[in-house]
Amino acid sequence: MLNSPLPNPLLTKERAKGEVLCYYVFMKLVVGLGNPGEEYKNTRHNTGKILVGLIEKKFNPEGKQNPSSRAKLTTGQVKFLTPDTFMNNSGKAVAPLIKTKKDLKDLVVIYDDIDLPLGKIKISFNRSSGGHNGLASVIKHLKSEKFLRIRIGISPATPKGVVKKPKGEKAVINFILGEYKKPELETIKKLSKKVAEVVEMIYSEGSGKAMSVFNN
Repeated sequence: MLNSPLPNPLLTKERAKGEVLCYYVFMKLVVGLGNPGEEYKNTRHNTGKILVGLIEKKFNPEGKQNPSSRAKLTTGQVKFLTPDTFMNNSGKAVAPLIKTKKDLKDLVVIYDDIDLPLGKIKISFNRSSGGHNGLASVIKHLKSEKFLRIRIGISPATPKGVVKKPKGEKAVINFILGEYKKPELETIKKLSKKVAEVVEMIYSEGSGKAMSVFNN
């Protein structure tokens, strides 16, 4: 679902002699990966979708959904997208909005990472999907890995930070499609403030600065 309605990518402008000039509107796009449907609403695999819904409200607190509403960060227009497709087809929802290298540069995808402890944030760029089917779909449809990701840890960990993720394909699937326990969900919701700060820094000061500040 596109939470902030997009203008048509090709806008027309009438010129004095009746000519019509078409031009592309660049935009910054933040995508939260997840599955549609009430049964998946608070599952670990929907972490990206949960967070994008929350951070959009921070930038657009009035929740305006009309075509003229615009959520803005420091450097310009930002749109928030939570695909209505199932996770494995996420790329089908994202690809039509990425028309140029500029669009690709301004794309940020937020998703769950089973290899990170719960609540840990990691910004990365130009990497493989790491086995995440939603991200693999985005990469496939964009035909590129050259975009930013904000990975959100979902796994339990020891006091020293050692991740204790489930072993075996079936156990992993059951874990990621399982619902967060109430304290875990609160951890993710509280994380939305920090993720919003990451997004704002990426667009206002650059991904390098954001990585140096938050990847520690």
